[in-house]
Amino acid sequence: MTITKLLIANRGEIACRVIKTAKKMGMATVAVYSDADREALHVRMADEAVHIGASPAKESYLQIDKIIAACKQTGAEAVHPGYGFLSENAAFSAALEKEGIIFVGPGPKAIEAMGDKITSKKIAAEAGVSTVPGHMGLIDDAEHAVTIAASIGYPVMIKASAGGGGKGMRIAWNDAEAREGFERSKSEAASSFGDDRIFIEKFVTEPRHIEIQLIADAHGNALYLNERECSIQRRNQKVIEEAPSPFLDEATRRAMGEQSVALAKAVGYRSAGTVEFIVDKDRNFYFLEMNTRLQVEHPVTELITGLDLVELMLRVANGEKLPLAQSDVKREGWAIESRLYAEDPYRNFLPSTGRLTRYRPPAESRDTDLVVRNDTGVFEGGEISTFYDPMIAKLCTWAPTRLAAIDAMAVALDSFEVEGVGNNLPFLSTVMDQKRFRDGKLTTGYIAEEFPDGFSGAELGEEHHFDVAAAAALLMARREQRRAGATTESRWHVQIGDKAEIVTLHQQGLEHVVDLGWRSEAARLSWQPGDTLARLDWSGGRTSVLKVDPTTSGLRIRYRGADVKVLVLRPHIAQYLRHMPIKVPPDMSRFLLCPMPGQVVRIDVKEGDLVEDGQTLAIVEAMKMENVLKAEKRARVAKVHVVPGAVLAVDQVMLEFEAV
Repeated sequence: MTITKLLIANRGEIACRVIKTAKKMGMATVAVYSDADREALHVRMADEAVHIGASPAKESYLQIDKIIAACKQTGAEAVHPGYGFLSENAAFSAALEKEGIIFVGPGPKAIEAMGDKITSKKIAAEAGVSTVPGHMGLIDDAEHAVTIAASIGYPVMIKASAGGGGKGMRIAWNDAEAREGFERSKSEAASSFGDDRIFIEKFVTEPRHIEIQLIADAHGNALYLNERECSIQRRNQKVIEEAPSPFLDEATRRAMGEQSVALAKAVGYRSAGTVEFIVDKDRNFYFLEMNTRLQVEHPVTELITGLDLVELMLRVANGEKLPLAQSDVKREGWAIESRLYAEDPYRNFLPSTGRLTRYRPPAESRDTDLVVRNDTGVFEGGEISTFYDPMIAKLCTWAPTRLAAIDAMAVALDSFEVEGVGNNLPFLSTVMDQKRFRDGKLTTGYIAEEFPDGFSGAELGEEHHFDVAAAAALLMARREQRRAGATTESRWHVQIGDKAEIVTLHQQGLEHVVDLGWRSEAARLSWQPGDTLARLDWSGGRTSVLKVDPTTSGLRIRYRGADVKVLVLRPHIAQYLRHMPIKVPPDMSRFLLCPMPGQVVRIDVKEGDLVEDGQTLAIVEAMKMENVLKAEKRARVAKVHVVPGAVLAVDQVMLEFEAV
């Protein structure tokens, strides 16, 4: 059967991405949508769309019978599952097969074998793939988990057998953490996957997360398409990925690739898939799991190989042989992917929901020395709901070298405008400027090690401070020039935080020489009053893009992860600043505020209880993740304001304390 009409059993950016390739190949496309996604971008992009149920995924995107009914209603011969939802559901693949509908992915036996982490590790070991030491049997209860963890040796990783996306995973360093980790992992696994089986394995210290991309056809051909480094993770969820890895040598890359192909052949695999490994500091690698689907981070592989993985998946599903051999697989340049999430980095990355009042990605481009790509499924005015993954977009850059790709990513992130929901843009920008990241010294503990106290915004280094001060003075001068006429030289008092200095501007043609006394440089400004982005092209060849918003006596500027209020005045006015009163914010330390929109799972204290530092107070579930809220100091519970089951807004009062 030749596929002429394809149904995409997914939503968001991956549905949009699949639709693009399907249309390029001449296929008609069908979207499915829930109540919450009635106006979604993937619905607008598809040729047809079918409503499949209520907003919760279990009532729509996880309903196999509704997907099959949509295929029959529209005449779709094939289904691409994207990732998540039903993409690794063997029963879904089998049900489609029974109905004569093509599943764009592996067969049900391969999905079943690799989808169970316990079974997959046994098969991997039999296929000669290096595996992590651990307990692959079922675990009875929390005390059994403690016994197993102690026998393996701490630290250990507690995982849901049917898990994925970081859900149902905990690291334990002692018996108490093993006990709590088992309970939380089991609860999350039951909620997210309907399967609460748990296993435990050794946690490799100083680990790197490196994965091999596979593609295989139904004719016995299987290839590895190089690797991706996915070590920058938070709560076991990937945040920044790149291809290739800055750590692997050719011998290790080949060994990982060949073992991955051996595993694929052992289970009769076809379509795209990924074998994930943990790699230690000595380049010893251990099988982690196999994802029998397209990965979120597949664009970086496409950018360094020149291949369209979705196209290859569709051709394999059509029964075609792979159009290339292992020797034809290229590896050119470097690609970086940043996952833009609706989450507040200043509140420990807790999920954020709401309307995108402004959504302006950087322009996509493709040149010989630079590619900017943005895979997204949202639009300005659209809603980020509580029902689904909080990903907004995947921003990718490619360049001939790793540092060039990182520099391009930094500028692209600065150019990305998102308003209305909390988002991790400032965090991503901060990482791009860190020396450790730029040097490629990565581990899966990177975020915890580099941000041990959480993220509170980037500090402006000398060069970035110069850029912000220069931009502030140039913008105020441009505004004044529009009001009062031309001028060739002006002086400004610019204060960023506690640091104040005089910035002198001198116009030379289309450029301005910016002089801060300790540094002078010429730049060309692209900005007019009312613009939200200011671009500075410096005479040395670098580019700065800053987000700017006017304030009463200056500007709010967001740049390279920093968010600063800049006071910009004429020097003769600035002398009166010392007379201005300082506002003191209210003390909220006696309240426990809900840190994210979510539902109360449990309240562990009652009025009158004395709590100690670190004691669990409550558990709040947000986007299928359970968040444990703990006391920060010794106090007495004066009042409990919420009950289990309550749906809370961010900053809603949960508990009130009194000093003891």
